[in-house]
Amino acid sequence: MSLSLSLAQARRLALAAQGFARTPRGAIGHRQLRAQIERLGVLQIDSVNALVRSHYLPSFSRLGHYEPTLLDELAWGKPKRRSLFEYWGHEASLLPLELYPLLRWRMRRSADGQGIYRQLAEFGVRQRELIQRVLQTVREQGALGAGSLSTRTERAGPWWDWSAEKHALEWLFAAGEVTVAGRRGFERLYDLPERVIPAELLDHPELDEAEAQRQLLLRAADALGVATERDLRDYFRLDAVDSKARITELVEAGELLPVAVQGWKQPAYCHGEPSIARRVKASALLSPFDSLIWERERTERLFGFRYRLEIYTPPAKRVYGYYVLPFLHHERLLARVDLRSERAQGRLAVHAVHLEEAVLSEEALQALAGELRALAQWLGLGEVVFSPQAQRCLMHC
Repeated sequence: MSLSLSLAQARRLALAAQGFARTPRGAIGHRQLRAQIERLGVLQIDSVNALVRSHYLPSFSRLGHYEPTLLDELAWGKPKRRSLFEYWGHEASLLPLELYPLLRWRMRRSADGQGIYRQLAEFGVRQRELIQRVLQTVREQGALGAGSLSTRTERAGPWWDWSAEKHALEWLFAAGEVTVAGRRGFERLYDLPERVIPAELLDHPELDEAEAQRQLLLRAADALGVATERDLRDYFRLDAVDSKARITELVEAGELLPVAVQGWKQPAYCHGEPSIARRVKASALLSPFDSLIWERERTERLFGFRYRLEIYTPPAKRVYGYYVLPFLHHERLLARVDLRSERAQGRLAVHAVHLEEAVLSEEALQALAGELRALAQWLGLGEVVFSPQAQRCLMHC
């Protein structure tokens, strides 16, 4: 190993790479928001709306108050304003448009039935006639939602009980034959790529898989600061075989620098010689789907913080709550806060607070209170209300 880092240095590198090292000044516009998202490289989309749709939260955590409509315009607005597209990046994601050519290989694999879940791959083999019929309808009619195409007569079941037409659209989306032109509520509206993606990107010379994967890994390394092979692979959900081969090539080319991090069993990598801040003074409530904490084992290595989603856990078996946001303060994850937007009552409800330490400093408590007030204001909620559990926790810490 040519370089060794303490755990504190690794944390600072990770936080700075994720955009927590700088305090924004002035109002947040399209330019600042676009730069922040380009730094991350990907925003995960999730359907749960207990607080706010998850793709809006990472930018608030890093930039503070901004208008969510700005993100809507970057993702689904007029062509001149749009700078993001939807695809499978890290799960369902919003990604900078310049990454589109780097994911064409994934689209080709999906069309061949690789890299997508088995049910959809089997559907693609069995239902070619329906898929082509749905594609022709999109070609003729423009942006369509799955609901407008569905021929099912029975009532849909819970979760992912898709109609045949929805399956066809999702297969076409994975294969790159349609893309997302916009959203109606949370429903995707699908259209042909040539009516959504800029021509210069669609006409970009085809990259071979290895080159595209190398570039994605370097983007992941920039966004993570310091990372193991598994961390890098997870960022854009590459296969282990591909990731290991590409990282070996990048190390040999001198683009990735091997690093030893205190307490980490696996070797880590940086994109070039790292520049490490003396400290990172940031406070933020993090979405459960924030890219800082995606890879749960990495979160434990960096922060000593074991984090698991309990959304799909039966209520009686939950330890911390339904929609729990970690609280970041000055390079540490100090608490877990179970939050809900109670929109009808105009309030942000704090259902529970669980501290990682027996006692928090007065400064940390004030920072947490400030983040809750700021979040409520950003969401247009007039007050913050605490459950008895949350009140007891904060009173006794």
